[in-house]
Formats: sequence, C-alpha cells, structure tokens
Amino acid sequence: MTRTSFLWMLTGILLLAACSADAAPDRTPPPAGDLQPYQTRTPSPTLPPPTAVLAETPIPTPTPFAYTVAAGDTMLGIALRFGVTLEELMAANPEVSPSAMAVGQDLRIPSDPQNISGEPTPTPVPLTVSQARCYATVERGMWCLALVRNDYPDMLENISAQITLLDASGQSLASQTVFTLLDILPPGEALPLAAFFPPGVPVDAQPRVQMLTAIRLLPGDARYLPAILQNTLTLVDWSGRTAQVSGEVRLPAGSEAASQVWVAATAYDADGNVVGVRRWDAGGGLEPGSRMKFGLTVASLGPAIERVELVVEARP
Repeated sequence: MTRTSFLWMLTGILLLAACSADAAPDRTPPPAGDLQPYQTRTPSPTLPPPTAVLAETPIPTPTPFAYTVAAGDTMLGIALRFGVTLEELMAANPEVSPSAMAVGQDLRIPSDPQNISGEPTPTPVPLTVSQARCYATVERGMWCLALVRNDYPDMLENISAQITLLDASGQSLASQTVFTLLDILPPGEALPLAAFFPPGVPVDAQPRVQMLTAIRLLPGDARYLPAILQNTLTLVDWSGRTAQVSGEVRLPAGSEAASQVWVAATAYDADGNVVGVRRWDAGGGLEPGSRMKFGLTVASLGPAIERVELVVEARP
C-alpha cells in the first residue's frame, strides 16, 4: 500500500471508527445555541507530559525509504536535502536520469555503506513522542494515536514511525508503519500518527512507538508554500463526540500558485490527550493573494473533545 492510499484510507475511516465507539448514555441534547464556539489557537500549546508512554530513541531502521519527486526537484537538491552525495544518490537509482526525472517518480535514498542488505536506511532526527494511547472500538478493534512534536527551528518532512502493540509480558502482538496526515510538520507544531489494528488484539495491549524517518528541510525549500490559516472557528457538539471546524486558507501575494492544499485537524481532550484526527483536502488550487474557505468534522475516539488544533500544507 502506498503512503497516499494509506492516508486517504486513514482520513476516511477515522471518522467512521469514532462514530461506532461506545455510545454515551442517552440524554436530550440542548439547543444548537449551546454549541461551544472558540477561536482555534495556532500554534498548538505545550501539552502536559503523558502518563505512560512506551517510546524508543530514534535509530536507523531497515525499513526501505523512498522519496517522491515533486515539481521543481533536482537530483542534486534531493541529495543535499537528505545529506548524501549526488554520486551516492545516482548509484542508488541507476535507472533514473538526473536530467529527466518525472514528477511523482520514486527515488531510493541511499543508506550507510556498511548496510550489507543494501536497503536504504536514512537516520531520522530525534523527534519527541509526547504521548501514545489506544482506544478500543465496539468491533474489538483498536485505534492507536501517537503525538509527535517538532521542536526544531526548521520544518520536518516525511515523518513516519512503527507502532507496535505489546501484551502484558512485553511480547509483540502486531505492528504497523504509519505516517502523519501531512507531508510536513512546521516548527513548534504537533501532529498525530494513527494506526488501526483489526479485531483480535487484547484491550489491555500497550503501544510502543519507534520513529523511523523525520527529515529536516533546508531553509527556502520551494516545494512547500507559505499558506496561513485565518478566521478559524471550532464548534464542539453538546456531547463532545464531534467538533465542526471552519476557517480560511490564505496564500500571500508573490507566492506561487498552490495545486494542493491540506488542513489537518487534531482533537484533544481536557487533559491534552489526542482523541481524534482528520484531514481536509481542497480538491483544487489556490492563487497567490487569494483565500479559500474550508470546513470539516473531526470525531473523538475516546473522551470528549476540548479543543481542536490545525496545521496547513500547500504545494505548487
């Protein structure tokens, strides 16, 4: 399964899974005027420390890593971005001509020369995993959410991790490689990694999170545009199960036009724990100096939603 198909499946299934979670006791909802409006805060506030997180120090991983060529990329620029030489990158991709790369083409990122298997193994930057929690569904499946935060001054790209479920004795039950819903994570922001484990895992299984990739971007990377969010508003349902989020995405004048615009919404409970995530796709472009409205609904997989934080990504 490609990263793109995984993310589309994830954004669609998260809301469905949350709606099938254990229902709250029946009670008559108050009038629509009792919805709780508030201005979404950007950037996200500092979250309280987790109560129990099993996370590992980032290490090189044998998981194969591929980079997808974007508009404006050159092979030399990609080599500099990932800290390898042009010769090493060309040797890892002998079938690719540096002067005829196609947008959407996958490149293998070369690994440590000592890697006997030959699999690409880029070393990720140390990235904080501030919490990891799982929520069982009524079908006896399990959603696991791990929150990662960018404490670097530079933007991060291609964030992935391995989420493994452990039983009471510490034995591995199941494992998945997961990605954030955006390709990037701006400085000071946080985004969750989410994995769904099908029915059959014990309800007391504990998550372990191992970072696989997190690449620091060079300043001025032209593959991402300086889109900003404005006039954001969140309305939390009376039950706290869902929240409606709306606002505008604006692209400054003088920027390139955007062909892809995404907004990721992360829902938190009153204790600062991630309880839901959803991505909005513009489905069209955005011209420089203009703005577009967005709106989405994010649902909770666990406790009531207290707030929703947003991160935007725009690409030429």
